[in-house]
Amino acid sequence: MTALPGETPGTVGTDTPQGAEPPAATDAEGPAHAEAPEADESAEATEPAPEGSDDAETSAEDPPAGDAPAGDAPAGDASTGASTGEEGDAAAAAALSEAQAELAAQRELREKIAKRKAEKEGPVAAGTKLSGTAADLLAAVRAVESGEKAGAEFYDSPAAAPAPRRAAPAPAGQPPRPAPVASAPASAPLDRTASPEAVDAVRAVLTEGGAPEALARPATGTLGEQAAELLRADPWQLLALPGVRPEQADGFARALLGAACGPDDGRRTAALVGWLLERAALQGHTALDAEAVRAALAERAVSDPEEAVRNAVEEGVALVFQEGAEAGFDGEDEAPAEGDASEDGTAEAPEPVQVLLGLDRYALAEESLADGLARLVNACEKGADWVEAAAAAPSPSAAELIRTAATAGLVAHSGGEAARAEPAALITAARGLGLRALGATHSEDGRRRLAEAVGAPDAAVTLAGLLSGTEGPGRDEDGALALDLLVVLDAPQLDVEGAAVLVEALADGVRLVLSGDPGVLGSAGAGRVFADVLAARACPQVVSRTPDPGPIGELVSGIGIGELPQVEAPGKEVVIVPVRDAGEAVHRTVQLVADSVPRAFSIPAGDTQVITVGHGGAAGTRALNEALKQRLNPGPGRFGGFDPGDRVIHVPAPGRAVPGVVRSADAEGLHLDCGGVPVVVPQERVESAVRHGWALSAHQAAGMRWPAAVVVLPGDAAAGLSRPWVYTAFSRGERHLSVVHGVDQALPHAVAQIPAQERTTRLRPLLEALPTPDAAS
Repeated sequence: MTALPGETPGTVGTDTPQGAEPPAATDAEGPAHAEAPEADESAEATEPAPEGSDDAETSAEDPPAGDAPAGDAPAGDASTGASTGEEGDAAAAAALSEAQAELAAQRELREKIAKRKAEKEGPVAAGTKLSGTAADLLAAVRAVESGEKAGAEFYDSPAAAPAPRRAAPAPAGQPPRPAPVASAPASAPLDRTASPEAVDAVRAVLTEGGAPEALARPATGTLGEQAAELLRADPWQLLALPGVRPEQADGFARALLGAACGPDDGRRTAALVGWLLERAALQGHTALDAEAVRAALAERAVSDPEEAVRNAVEEGVALVFQEGAEAGFDGEDEAPAEGDASEDGTAEAPEPVQVLLGLDRYALAEESLADGLARLVNACEKGADWVEAAAAAPSPSAAELIRTAATAGLVAHSGGEAARAEPAALITAARGLGLRALGATHSEDGRRRLAEAVGAPDAAVTLAGLLSGTEGPGRDEDGALALDLLVVLDAPQLDVEGAAVLVEALADGVRLVLSGDPGVLGSAGAGRVFADVLAARACPQVVSRTPDPGPIGELVSGIGIGELPQVEAPGKEVVIVPVRDAGEAVHRTVQLVADSVPRAFSIPAGDTQVITVGHGGAAGTRALNEALKQRLNPGPGRFGGFDPGDRVIHVPAPGRAVPGVVRSADAEGLHLDCGGVPVVVPQERVESAVRHGWALSAHQAAGMRWPAAVVVLPGDAAAGLSRPWVYTAFSRGERHLSVVHGVDQALPHAVAQIPAQERTTRLRPLLEALPTPDAAS
C-alpha cells in the first residue's frame, strides 16, 4: 500500500501507538444509532457485547434518577414470587441432570401459567402485554381490521392511509396467516401527548423520590396517564424509561417506600428482569439464556434469582421458551428419560435443553415472521417462464438469481457491493415481464444507487419509506403492498420487528428476495433475520460469484475470510497513515479530509466520510466532528449548536441514520436537506435526533457508500474492533480508503480472531420447524 503525497507510508499492523488513550476512554457504539446512557458494569459482565463492542445508543441521554447502589437497599418485608416447588421432590430432583431439572421446574409452572396462556389465546389478547407506542399501534390495527374505525383515522392525510387488510383463507396444507404485527413507521413515530395534569402529578412523585423532574414527560409518555399512581405503587417502573439504571431506581424506591422495600421485593426483581431483557435487545438479542439472567440478578443483590425469574414469568414480564427439547414449553410430553437406549443398546445422553427468556414483543414478531415466510414459500405459483430473461442477464450469477426467483416465493441472495447488480438485473427482468417489481434499501444512498442500476427511479425505495407509505406503490384493496416481487437489499440491516411488519404487508403469491452481504455488521434493532434465514436453509440460496473490483475490493474480500492482505494500490486507492496517539489521529484525519484527498483524487471534502469506532474518547465521533467543523465550516453554532452548511446525521427513529446538511432554522425547527429531501426537525427534537455527521460510527455508515472513506483507529479503539466492524468500515469507500492506524497488532488480530458477536434469537429454530418445500442445498 502507498501513502498520499505528504503522508508517511506504512503497513498494516506494524506501528505501535505511544501515549494512546486507554480502552475505557472510548464510548463504543452499538446496534442503535443514537446516543446511549452509561452502561452498568455488572450487567456488562453477563451480557454479550454487539459486533465491534459498540455500546447501544438511544435517542437521548436521560438524567439520572438517583445515585444509590442496588446493594444498599434495606431488607424489608416485601413479598416475593411463587413457591419454588414441593419439598418432597428434592431427593428425586437431585438425581436429575441440570437440563432435566430445568424441565421439571418448567412443568411445575405450567398450571400457574395456564390461566395466563388462556388469556393470550386469539389475536386480540396476544398484544395485551405491549405498552406505549406498540400497544397503541396494535390497538389501531385491530380497530381497522374489525371495521370499528377507518384506517384513515390513524394517518395525517387520507392519501397515506392504506386500505384495511383482510386475511385471505390459507390453502389446504398451508400454515395459517399470522395476526399482523404492528410497528410504528420508522420515520413517523406515534406521538403520545400527555395531559398537563398527568405530567404535573408525575413530577410531584419524582420530586418526592429525589428523581429529576425532567423525567416527568418521558415517564408519562411511557407509562400513560396513570404514571403517577403506577410509580407510587411500584417505583421500579422507573426502569422502563431509557437511561435509568437499577441503582437509580433503587434510590427512588427507598425514598418513596422506606423500609417497605428490599432487594428481593417482587416488584424490584420483576423490573430487573425486564430491564435486562430490554438491554439485551439493544445489543441485538431477542431472548436471553435464563442462566445468564439469574447470574445478572445475583450480581444485583437478589438472594434467590431462580425465584425472581419465576416471579417475572408469572407476572407476565417475560416469556419462557425451551430450545433443544422435543416438546416446547407448551407441550405435554414428559422430559426424555436420562440414559435412553439407542438402537445398538448403548445409552444416549438426553438432548441439551436451553431455557430462554424473552419479551413478548420480540416473541410475537419472530413467530409472526416465521409463519409469514413459510406462507410466502408455500403460496408461490411456480411455472413462470423467465428463460429468456435469464438468458439476457448480465452475468451468470444474475441469471441464476432470475431462474431461482422464478420458481421460489422466498430467495436469499448474498454477495458484496458488486453483487448488487444482480438484484438490479432481477428487478429489470421482472418489470420487463410486466410484473410489479420493486427494490427496497436501508438508506437513501442505497436507493439512489439501486435506481441508477435498474435505470428507473420508481424501481427503488427505502425500506422505511415503503413501510410508512411515503414511498412505493401503495396498497391494494386488501391493504397489502401492490407488488408481485420485492427485493430487499441490505438485508443484514433488517431487525425482527421491521421484517415481521414487512412480510405481513406482502400478499400471498408475492416473491420476496432478501439480498445482502453477510460480512457486514448486523441490524441496529433486535434480531439477526438475514443470518437466521441463511442458517435455517429455509429457502433457496444464491451466492454471488461476482467479486468486488480493485484494491479496496481485494482488501475487503480478504477481511471477509479472516485475513488482512497487503494489496497493490498503484493509484493510491488504499493508504495507511500510522499515528502515535489520539491527538495525532485527529490532526491527520482533518488533514486527509480537508487537503490530501481533495488534492490527490479531486474528491471534495463533502464526499469524504470519516468512520471511527466509538462516539467518546479523544478520537471518537464527537472529537472528530468538532475538529472537522472548525476546519471545514467554522461558526458559533447559533441553531442549537449547528450552522448552515454543517454536515449532520438525522436519527428519526432508533436504527435509522440519515445524512443531511443544515440549511436554516426558524420557529418551526431545524431545516435539513437529506439527499435532496427537505426535512424539518422540531426544536424539542434537535438535541436528541441530530448530530454532526462529518464523522460517523460504522453502524451508522452501514448501507451507505461515499467516494472516499477515512477510517480512524486510535489506540483506545482496539477493544472495539471485530471482523464485521473492520469489514463494514473498510468497504464504505468507492474510490479511496485511508486508514489512520494507531492500534498496532489489534487490527490483524481482530480480523483473524474476533468474528461476529452471536445474537441469541429464536427465528432459526422456528423456521426449521415449519413445513416448507425442499430448499436448495
